[in-house]
Amino acid sequence: MNLTEIFDQDCRQCKRLDEFLQEVKQNHPDYHARPVAPFGDPHARLLVVGLAPGMHGANATGRPFTGDYAGLLLYEALYEFGYSNQPTSTSLTDGLVLKNCRITNAVKCLPPQNKPTGSEIALCNSFLAAELTALPPGAVILALGTIAHQAVLKAFGLKLGSAKFGHNQLHDLPNGRRLIDSYHTSRYNVQTNRLTKDMFADVFRTIGTVLDQV
Repeated sequence: MNLTEIFDQDCRQCKRLDEFLQEVKQNHPDYHARPVAPFGDPHARLLVVGLAPGMHGANATGRPFTGDYAGLLLYEALYEFGYSNQPTSTSLTDGLVLKNCRITNAVKCLPPQNKPTGSEIALCNSFLAAELTALPPGAVILALGTIAHQAVLKAFGLKLGSAKFGHNQLHDLPNGRRLIDSYHTSRYNVQTNRLTKDMFADVFRTIGTVLDQV
């Protein structure tokens, strides 16, 4: 995998995001406040795609879903289903190792109000496309939320209407890869029971079934 194609620590393509990160860095000097790199096994057959770094999570720690409420259910599930060596992710130095799994985001920089614009998603999509291209045949992509789902379709050059988002729904992608959707592990979704632990576990059971068939 060519890391320069899937991530650029010095990317400043999106003026709004760049200016916002500079402001965040001034207010929180100890925060990462830069593009957040993908994390995990470079040869993974499971790629988890989130939306964007959270203000006090990945944007602070420099690792996807780390130190963020949205990471609680995700990392617990990854551990339970054998993709990691521990159930929590708190910092870059916590000893966490992912196995056969990598985590990335559709947008690598923190957006204001956690809402990237369409143009920002499009500009960042080339990094996601390169990462998806590097996945082995038969790999599974787990999209957390509708925006991540649409970003994956766009990265494959597919029309957004070609696969409708649906929790625990499987979609065929080019070169034998598969896309599976889940509601995002956000605080709102978890606390309102839109996404429960059992529902998320069902997604990982589906993933396991698919990967076992390859």
